[in-house]
Amino acid sequence: MNPLKLNGNNLTFDDLREVVYDNRPVMLAPDAREKVDAARAVVDKLVRENRVAYAITTGVGKLSDVHIDPAQNRQLQLNLIRSHSAGVGEPLSEAETRAMMVLRANSLAKGFSGVRADVINLLCEMVSRKVHPVIPSQGSVGASGDLAPLAHLALAMLGEGEVFYEGARMNSAEAMRRAQIKPLVPEAKEAISLINGTQAMLAVGTLALLAAENLAATADVLGAMTLDALRGTDVAFDERIHTARPHTGQMKVAENLRRLIAGSEIRQSHKDCNRVQDAYSLRCIPQVHGAVRDTLDFCRRTFDVEMNSAVDNPLVFVQKGQPVGDVISGGNFHGQPLAFVLDYLAIVLTALAGISERRIERLVNPALNENLPAFLAPDAGINSGFMMPQVTAAALASENKVLAHPASVDSITTSGNKEDYVSMGMAAAIKLKKVVANTTHVLAIEACAAAQAIDFLAPLKTSPLLQRAHAAIRKVSPRIEQDRVFASDFARIAEVIRSGALAVE
Repeated sequence: MNPLKLNGNNLTFDDLREVVYDNRPVMLAPDAREKVDAARAVVDKLVRENRVAYAITTGVGKLSDVHIDPAQNRQLQLNLIRSHSAGVGEPLSEAETRAMMVLRANSLAKGFSGVRADVINLLCEMVSRKVHPVIPSQGSVGASGDLAPLAHLALAMLGEGEVFYEGARMNSAEAMRRAQIKPLVPEAKEAISLINGTQAMLAVGTLALLAAENLAATADVLGAMTLDALRGTDVAFDERIHTARPHTGQMKVAENLRRLIAGSEIRQSHKDCNRVQDAYSLRCIPQVHGAVRDTLDFCRRTFDVEMNSAVDNPLVFVQKGQPVGDVISGGNFHGQPLAFVLDYLAIVLTALAGISERRIERLVNPALNENLPAFLAPDAGINSGFMMPQVTAAALASENKVLAHPASVDSITTSGNKEDYVSMGMAAAIKLKKVVANTTHVLAIEACAAAQAIDFLAPLKTSPLLQRAHAAIRKVSPRIEQDRVFASDFARIAEVIRSGALAVE
């Protein structure tokens, strides 16, 4: 693949997906080099003149009033990176780390950070040659961004700390030697530019969003399968109903459901039945799934802005055509815009899992349907069927409710009360990962149960589109003829869901 050229302004979700999952190489765009060099010239001039500028000729945080002699500046850079590498916990995945690296490089490429082009080029080399820093997931309060995670990223750039390379965890210096990459010797301001920013929470959140969008599309298909298996009606999806309340997501989901049910022999078999309307978990799929989709769209817009933003501090603004500029301290590193969105994502996925679990209950509970065996079990009594899978779904749905409590409503003072209101964005991102995993498994259980229920209605067939989804499920999970261990079925179906094979748009 041709290298992705980063200029800080037009990185897209598709670009990020290609770099993270398809290993597309990256490079600094030639047209961005001029802005990067111009901002660096301003920093160099400040250092030469020994003028006071935050984090360039001073300490950082509470120590911002401590003047640093130019002769000590290189040591300051090393000390900042080493001292901030204080993270703990399980490391981020290599996919999350790749996303974090390219997002960091893209932000620096905007030309407001004052780093040398060599810094961006080094990040790009590490991405392209798959040298992935070991980045502990805990230690960020989302104040000056993700200080600890980004410091561990910068530490690997120095040839210190650890990385994942060629399938092994090893010393960074050894990996850099094997990959033929020269480690960074940081100059003035480069440490603060590398460790200030929101790229850890943004990387985790962006990949979670991509997964969530797939889950939302998959949930429409599984909801339609369950509806058909329960002999529900598609009347509630009539276009006129949704035009009367024209939320974009609601109208899209209703349209999806009409298309997914079209041509179902099962639906045709009970068109003239006496049932007037279905339970909310069936009838209100457009309203619930649609609200999820609208929220995901909002989250995508927020992440899109952040992906192409300058988020370190201070920022360097060059006077056009002049070898001078302004270095201004602000707070673009603060994670609040992302923290809210990350919490919002956890909330809507909790709803998606919750309504799915309610549909599973209707499939398996003999008191809630008349057409299917108790717990979808052949020879119920001897076999327990889907009794326990529903319990597992309930456990996951309820765990999500705990995880959906927003991290962004919290704050704790750090850095000698200089950083006195923080976002907790990384905490929101980390718990969101668990919500994504839980929701995936709830949908896998619904997929398995809905396929089993459809089988019980033979020789009647579901719609052509739903037959395709049923076949994809049955490819990895045969029909349950008697009780067996379900865990491996759910794991395989979860992988099918992650692949996007069940999503229909």
